Amino acid sequence: MGHQRGPPLYPRRGFLSSPRAEIEFASKDAQLRDDVRTLGALVGDVLREQCGEQFFQLVERARRAAIGAADDELEAMLRGLPARDAETLIRAFATYFAVVNLAERVHRIRRRRDYLRGGGGGGGGDPQEGSLADTARRLAAAGVTSQQLAELVDRLQIEPVFTAHPTEARRRTLLEKEQVIGRLLVERLDPSRTPDEEAAALAQIREEVTVTWQTDPQPSARPSVMDELENVLFYLTDVVYRIVPPFAEELERYGFLAARPVVRFGSWVGGDMDGNPNVNADTLREALSRQRELTLGRYRREVVDLARRLSQSGSLTGVSESVRERIATYSAQFPDALAAIPTRYHDMPYRVLFNLIAARLDAARRDRTHGYASAADLERDLQDVVASLRGHRGEHAGLFAVQRLLRRVETFGFHLVTIDVRQHAQVHRAAFARLLPDPEWTTRSPAERAARLRQVLQSGDAPASSSDVEARRTLEVFNAIAQCRERFGADAVGPYIISMAQGVDDVLTVLALARWGGLSTGRGPHVPLDIAPLFETVVALERAPQVMQELFADPHYRAHLAARGTRQVVMIGYSDSNKDSGIGAARWALQSAQMALVATADAARVDLTFFHGRGGTVSRGGGKITSAILSAPRGSVRGRLRVTEQGEAINAKYGLRGIAMRTLEQTVGAVILASALPRPKEPRDAEGAAIMDEIASESRAAYRALVYDDARFVEYFHLATPIDVIQRMEMGSRPASRPPPSEKREQNEIERLRAIPWVFAWTQSRHQLPGWYGLGTALERAAERHGAARLGELARAWPFLRTLIDDVEMVLGTTDLSIAARYARLAGKLGDRYFPTIRAEFDRTVASVLALKQENALLDSDPVLQRSIRLRNPYVDPMSLLQIDLLERWRAEGRPEDDTWRALLASVRG
Repeated sequence: MGHQRGPPLYPRRGFLSSPRAEIEFASKDAQLRDDVRTLGALVGDVLREQCGEQFFQLVERARRAAIGAADDELEAMLRGLPARDAETLIRAFATYFAVVNLAERVHRIRRRRDYLRGGGGGGGGDPQEGSLADTARRLAAAGVTSQQLAELVDRLQIEPVFTAHPTEARRRTLLEKEQVIGRLLVERLDPSRTPDEEAAALAQIREEVTVTWQTDPQPSARPSVMDELENVLFYLTDVVYRIVPPFAEELERYGFLAARPVVRFGSWVGGDMDGNPNVNADTLREALSRQRELTLGRYRREVVDLARRLSQSGSLTGVSESVRERIATYSAQFPDALAAIPTRYHDMPYRVLFNLIAARLDAARRDRTHGYASAADLERDLQDVVASLRGHRGEHAGLFAVQRLLRRVETFGFHLVTIDVRQHAQVHRAAFARLLPDPEWTTRSPAERAARLRQVLQSGDAPASSSDVEARRTLEVFNAIAQCRERFGADAVGPYIISMAQGVDDVLTVLALARWGGLSTGRGPHVPLDIAPLFETVVALERAPQVMQELFADPHYRAHLAARGTRQVVMIGYSDSNKDSGIGAARWALQSAQMALVATADAARVDLTFFHGRGGTVSRGGGKITSAILSAPRGSVRGRLRVTEQGEAINAKYGLRGIAMRTLEQTVGAVILASALPRPKEPRDAEGAAIMDEIASESRAAYRALVYDDARFVEYFHLATPIDVIQRMEMGSRPASRPPPSEKREQNEIERLRAIPWVFAWTQSRHQLPGWYGLGTALERAAERHGAARLGELARAWPFLRTLIDDVEMVLGTTDLSIAARYARLAGKLGDRYFPTIRAEFDRTVASVLALKQENALLDSDPVLQRSIRLRNPYVDPMSLLQIDLLERWRAEGRPEDDTWRALLASVRG
């Protein structure tokens, strides 16, 4: 690489190999291995065709070296390649990597289908773990009555919220091609396919792979907010929209269907202003307008199809009077549409009605007279058709298709998904200071600010000044919320989230600004908006119960809550708390905050919903969602879950319809079980909490001693990771760092950096440091104090600690310190200084996890993940080694935007 200095290289994957792992990999999932071989050969054919035999042989030599764990040989093979060749090689391995991902996801669909057919290895047809059938079985075994289940189902509400955080920054056109390949792979699961059909499918897959290869994966400019919206809408319209009816039918099959949709969806795209100057009142309006346009268009296509399918003659069926009245009304309102219907169809009332409904949808899209004013009007039309079909034995003559459309309308309305609005508390304070005006406002104590805000809310006075541009920009957002609620429906705008909320004054400030922005009417403090404080750091999480207690006691806010049904949303942040204090302290702070907030809300008789700001990686709250839900504190779920879906997690969970169905059934099932069968309180809980207090404290101390207290560690971070590339990439509309604070203390560079690029950089360099660092020291000391056996028993019996250990084990299993050591060599003497410390903590953490789980190798209890890592390493390792070489050359050349830069971009995206 050029550097001869640096830490010694770490042995490869010694912690991720055991006889059991070898046996599992050799004996199970033969179909997956066949798929990988087939797709790998197909990609090889594409590479031969597009790049020539010589290049293909280079790819093969590198892949074989990666499989054989010969890093020195691999490194020597890849070092010094011309930048364009390096970029092509990276793209080749990224293509292999992508098809392995797809093959594995399709294999999950295959396994789910096997279980649904009763032969999926479930043991005599047992349902798949986490399925709705499994959930129903467990409820019945626990003696849950039909009345208890009905009460729970009536409360059930799950809301995944898609965000634009771009840790997976692929172009929409490539996502669409990936989905086409995925569907073709799913079609290959049909055992009745002929050899000719199989050949045709593989030919189509090859065509998509070839076109993808010939498409530049890097956008020519930083994506706008509306570009980000289109990426999210890809999943919502192509996958989520399609699976909502079949998932509702599955819920109904097992008795989990409520009178209103159990699952709805949200988005932050167009409303997340925190640190993003490109998001404002206009993007909120534009995003909802675009969503409305797409939704009405989808409905219209279904309505036209229903007009074609429902050809019943009025003379032969007893179509209801209500349907006939609607036909008469709409015929008068849309005479041109009626005239366009051939006369021979006029005795087909459903065909006529659905053609007229299409005309009414067209009028709504164009904002013309007689168009649908709301989704509720369309629901009533469809409900009348449903009732009419049932009235004349039409259950098997179109009812199914009409009900599917009705379920979509009930779920998506005319707005498709709810858009949340988010802004930093500091921005609100600055705007309020200008509007009072009070130049000392931001430096006043929270108590002083709260007292003044109560005066404003009590008096109903208008702002003394409203000419300031930034202040007006803030007020305009609240005006836009009011307009959007009026135009797109009450559910179009979700909670208003206050980032970095610290006290009662931050929430009262939003109430006052909302009134001044025209969102409320009258003199009272109520505004038609749920306000959700977001507690992100460990310190903020520790203070959250006290803040909410004071807020619930505030008469102005209490009146606001009463008008909102005494419901409160509290958002808790996983990413910033982890970046602030490390995974051990962050997870315990989140758990403790939830326990205390549940008690606070119960005492105040407030219906509390937690909104979990989870990311895709474990260090940002990722991991297995079912484990997270089932290990949540007693009373924190209660039938409701609101959770962000970010970056690469969206594609992993919602990229294919079969996977999306599995994601929803696992999530809903876990929420039902956590709500209906909460874990009983045990004396051991107090013991576990005391031990966890110690673990959190020592984990945080070890993490911060390295990351924050050592002044030169930030230099190591900059040299041993590609953060300088990530910060310059045209990945999303949001800057990589928050703006510096305008009040109180200065922040260092790591504090200002957003959690997403922080974690992304460590992931690229294979350290995965935020997902485990500090916990090994804490666990080792806890075992010394309390005994390894006692700690191990607690880790196995206590869901919280068990989930934490499982999640950390997952990160350790995907960490590769042999590759990370090569990144550390880029830091020269700083690598000598820091990497041995990192390596020692890694060893401590692995040893502690293995001891607690009584395993010989990491992930012995999760052979599926072991398999995943083994499948991917031969494609990831060459990209990592190429990235290291390119980083060194690019930095030595002064970081120009040249061919080396393009190759680096390809490596990060790959």
